[in-house]
Amino acid sequence: MTDTTLPDRLSSDPSSPFHDAALLERGIGIRFKGVEKTNVEEYCVSEGWIRVAVGNARDRKGNPLTIRLNGEVEAYLKDEG
Repeated sequence: MTDTTLPDRLSSDPSSPFHDAALLERGIGIRFKGVEKTNVEEYCVSEGWIRVAVGNARDRKGNPLTIRLNGEVEAYLKDEG
């Protein structure tokens, strides 16, 4: 068992209230519909969605444009396998 439980929702955007830099540094893995995803910007396990970057497009503030995908989400710590 882990000593750290993962939050239901986590974002890689520092301006988000769901951002946790210490947890992101440990390494979070995301499986979406059973497939490993490496480009996830934000996720919510209970609502079953992820936000992924769309190509190299940026908004006017320089943030990547994202799209929300719905499906089964599983989050885990990479350092614990």
